[in-house]
Amino acid sequence: MDTSDFRNGISIILDNDIFTIVEFQHVKPGKGGAFVRTKLRNLRTGSNVDKTFRAGERMDQAILERKPMQYLYNADGEYFLMDMETFEQISIPQAKIGAQAKYLRENMDVQVVLHRDSVIGVSVSDFVELSVVETDPGVRGDTASGGSKPATVEGGAVVQVPFFVNVGDKIKIDTRSDQYLERVK
Repeated sequence: MDTSDFRNGISIILDNDIFTIVEFQHVKPGKGGAFVRTKLRNLRTGSNVDKTFRAGERMDQAILERKPMQYLYNADGEYFLMDMETFEQISIPQAKIGAQAKYLRENMDVQVVLHRDSVIGVSVSDFVELSVVETDPGVRGDTASGGSKPATVEGGAVVQVPFFVNVGDKIKIDTRSDQYLERVK
């Protein structure tokens, strides 16, 4: 593929790594050749990179497969997942799961990203509902103020929550921004 085929969400192989296009912009300056300015996300590390390509530059497109699986458990830094169709179990090192690991709980459905039958990463849904396992108790009278306190949820994620949230409450979290959204009944 070349730079005219760029679209948000397309994956490319660059420097023996796989990147997904987050943003791109075709630029045609008054003087000189056209170029494409991009923001790319490395699928292995999760880091963002800004890269500029000459117009018409060619590169390989990475064909990614997303497979629904169920998270079972973790042991010794390995996370065990089960294919929902074949019931085959695989293990993935924590490094491939990355920051998403803090939102995993047993029997949770996840999407495994594969490239040429090798696991690139695991993605949790954008919104998860988890129970609070540790937080400071709310103080009477603080429920209406706009402050917040840290709360640890099952899986180990620490999220800022309003004062009225207590241990045992189930809360909805946006996993992309690590933000509390609402308390779930």
